[in-house]
Amino acid sequence: MLTIDNTTARRFILGKQGLWPGRRWQGVSGTAQAMREMAYLQLDPLQMVARSHDIQLHSRVQGYSPGLWEEVTYQERQFFDWGGWLAVRPMEELPYWRVVMHHQRETYPRVRKIAHEHSDAIKEMREILLERGTVSNRDFKMNTRTRTESYRGRKDSAVALYYLWLTGEVMTHHRENFERVYALTETVAPAQLMRESDETEANRFLIKKEIKFAGLSRLNRTAHGYFNSVPSDSAANLRRALLAEGDIIEVKVEGWKQVHYALGSDATLLQELSAGRVPKAWTPLDTSTTKEAVFLAPLDPVSARGRAKILFGFDYIWEVYKPVAKRQYGYYTLPVLWGDQLVARFDSKLDRATNTFILLGFWLEKEALAKDEAFAQALALGFARFVRFLGAAKADVKAIKEPLLRKSCAALAVN
Repeated sequence: MLTIDNTTARRFILGKQGLWPGRRWQGVSGTAQAMREMAYLQLDPLQMVARSHDIQLHSRVQGYSPGLWEEVTYQERQFFDWGGWLAVRPMEELPYWRVVMHHQRETYPRVRKIAHEHSDAIKEMREILLERGTVSNRDFKMNTRTRTESYRGRKDSAVALYYLWLTGEVMTHHRENFERVYALTETVAPAQLMRESDETEANRFLIKKEIKFAGLSRLNRTAHGYFNSVPSDSAANLRRALLAEGDIIEVKVEGWKQVHYALGSDATLLQELSAGRVPKAWTPLDTSTTKEAVFLAPLDPVSARGRAKILFGFDYIWEVYKPVAKRQYGYYTLPVLWGDQLVARFDSKLDRATNTFILLGFWLEKEALAKDEAFAQALALGFARFVRFLGAAKADVKAIKEPLLRKSCAALAVN
């Protein structure tokens, strides 16, 4: 078992996700590289300043602009989106996911209920897709369909299309204003990937996929079940086999109660980081997170779902679903990464009428940073890049109460 300290664990998880020590991918090809290294790109439709998945890629890819993920996914067909937990996955993984899709169709009560209650609409959508090639939910007017109570759609056509997508008969051909446009899977996926892998191999893959996504994973059933359908009675046997073969390793983090798991191929990275070295492959293209602060998306895996507290001692909750009166910070608050620490957070919006990026609130974790010249410069550079990424014409940072930080950000955010 490998033993590491919290700093090594934090840097390892940040580095595996491409967030530290700085951006090491660039442009369209770099977007695809980042998406593969991240393991999953979780999609979310909300757009206050930008969508969460675009912010995630902005924080990792130099020169990223909103929507580049769609180019590599739907035009180049390097990836596909799928799942009740909606995420983009590499196309070459499709045979493994087709095993999970098969289980969705055959064993999940909620999915089987859709098949039973909407069998006629499902048959109709199959025929329409064969005839038209592509179909979206908007192609069917409410007054021509049967209304449903499903959380997956208000029309029987919407629920039927969702069922076909979830069970693998159709895939997302492309998106229009984030809404899926469907096509039969055989018209989207390469022919050689139109198969199901061996179930044991699929389960091995899914366990390693979860570990890759987390960097360090407890492999507990709650988190594990988010991303795959490995049966609990076989997961323990598979874990032991993967450990024996060296595909995964046990890692003890000082101060953490439970043993975690890492990929065996990451043992060298962990040893380098433990020795105080930065892996050569992680060398930033230009600047580092010490010189330029980076802003994390609400659903970034290094900080979402309570992980910020474990890794950074930073209590972060996405308050978008909280009533206004119960919000401590704001609707769409983003954490600020400086070096390898989360040191602040801000709430903001993009006023599209005036094309102005507006800070609604800014909060430091430690008051001493208010007079730190290096942090002021790093924060200003981070906001400058963020404003360019959003395509805003100007920035309003008056919500920053600290004079040094406000002055630095006001000077750079518009350049």
